[in-house]
Amino acid sequence: MKHYPTLAGLEALVGQELGLTDWISIDQQRIALFAQATGDHQWIHVDPARAAAGPFGATVAHGFLTLSLLPLFFERSFAIDDVRLGINYGLNKVRFTAPVRVGSRLRGRFVLCGFQALEGGAQLTVEATIELEGSERPACVAETVSRRYV
Repeated sequence: MKHYPTLAGLEALVGQELGLTDWISIDQQRIALFAQATGDHQWIHVDPARAAAGPFGATVAHGFLTLSLLPLFFERSFAIDDVRLGINYGLNKVRFTAPVRVGSRLRGRFVLCGFQALEGGAQLTVEATIELEGSERPACVAETVSRRYV
C-alpha cells in the first residue's frame, strides 16, 4: 500500500497511478451473499449446475458485486495520512468489460484523473480499473468521484 503524507500533495500527481492492490479471490459464497443482499438471484450467478451449461461455463459474479469491491480496493491500495474523512460523491462512467467467473482473482488499480480543491479538502476523480487475472480485458473500469477532508 502506498502512503501519501498530505491530500494537497496529490494535486501534483494528476495522471499518475496512486496505488495497486493484491489479488482477491471471488468464490461462490461471496457471489451468493451478494445475491442475498441485493435480491439478484439470476441463475448465471447462483446456480452452478445450470451455469456450467451456460455461456461462461460457470457462475459469474454480478457486475455490481465487482463494482462494490471498490471501497475494499481503495482501502488496500493507498492512504492519505492527513485525511480524516472520505465520502463517495458518485461515478461518472462504469463499464463491465469482462465476465468474472467463480474462482477468478481480481485486483484494483487507481489513477488520479482530477483534483479539485474544496474548503477543508479536495474532490478526487480517479480511474479505477478492476483487473481480472489472466485476462487482457479488465473486469470493470469506473471513473469514481470522492471527496476527502482533512
